Amino acid sequence: MRRLLPILLLALALPAFAHAGGLTALTPGEVPALLKPPPHGERILAIWALDCAYCESNMQALAKLQRAHPHEITLVTIATDDIAQRRAIEQRLQHAGLEAYPARAYAAATPDRLNFLIDPDWGGETPHTLVIRADGSHLGISGELTPRQLQKLH
Repeated sequence: MRRLLPILLLALALPAFAHAGGLTALTPGEVPALLKPPPHGERILAIWALDCAYCESNMQALAKLQRAHPHEITLVTIATDDIAQRRAIEQRLQHAGLEAYPARAYAAATPDRLNFLIDPDWGGETPHTLVIRADGSHLGISGELTPRQLQKLH
């Protein structure tokens, strides 16, 4: 039984690890939960698109920031591409080394509505970074992140 216990614990933990990464659909009804302030620290939404030139480098910079502050920052990637493009989205995340992070992709007939629900001040351009702090404040940045902007995120 003692030899079986570690295997059993690993088997029970696997679903939690599988959910940490992996692509799931984002619908309008799920946006409020994403925007809810975290209990502590910050949640950073890295919003990107398959046809975006600077998105991958932004997401990699945000992942590096998250790894430097793993207890204060939660990183979630959101592809503005339709979830029907799952394979291409997952391949891009894997290529960027971001497959372990929670990932969402748009699943709505009106993507502009999702854009507005996520950040009413955002025009839909990518990359877009939205920081949600535990105190309820938000910070939205569109375009390629500069080193100075990255310092301000945390």
